[in-house]
Amino acid sequence: MQLVVARIGRAHGIKGEVTVEVRTDEPELRLGPGAVLLTDPASAGPLTIETGRVHSGRLLLRFEGVRDRNAAEALRNVLLIAEVDPTEMPEEEDEYYDHQLIDLDVVLTDGTEIGRITEISHLPSQDLFIVERPDGTELMIPFVEEIVTEIDLEEQRAVIDPPPGLIDDRAEIVSSRDDGVSSEGEGEESA
Repeated sequence: MQLVVARIGRAHGIKGEVTVEVRTDEPELRLGPGAVLLTDPASAGPLTIETGRVHSGRLLLRFEGVRDRNAAEALRNVLLIAEVDPTEMPEEEDEYYDHQLIDLDVVLTDGTEIGRITEISHLPSQDLFIVERPDGTELMIPFVEEIVTEIDLEEQRAVIDPPPGLIDDRAEIVSSRDDGVSSEGEGEESA
């Protein structure tokens, strides 16, 4: 199975290094020296990682045969793809690969069907499930334990307990004012 593990960013320096946007929770496993990665577009690769280092919080990679800034810049926006055994599981117990979550049924804690996960969106603050509802509309469900209470790969479902308003338009609106009670002087005319 093929998984996108990074996207190449801009060139860094003049010796062929590039910044990468990491798209894997295991960069040390997938993006280490010696790793051979397929590419999208395929014409850019395969690429073999020669060196890797972190600089100012960004991962920098150098590929075999890429020796100058022009060659590095030509790789900008290329996706790096790793070949992964589909039965392989992440190291941590409560972690999942995207391919394990795609196509899971999403249900409420009472079993009510909400839809099916069609995509995982990786944002800086959290991951989102993109869920297609039976009527064709899409929902975004934050992949946080307060909302996603269970992932059951055997049953192929994700159980959610969403706050009001997340999956419907009926959000609870709480007012700090009591209805029907006016403040002093409000609505009164002075003499």
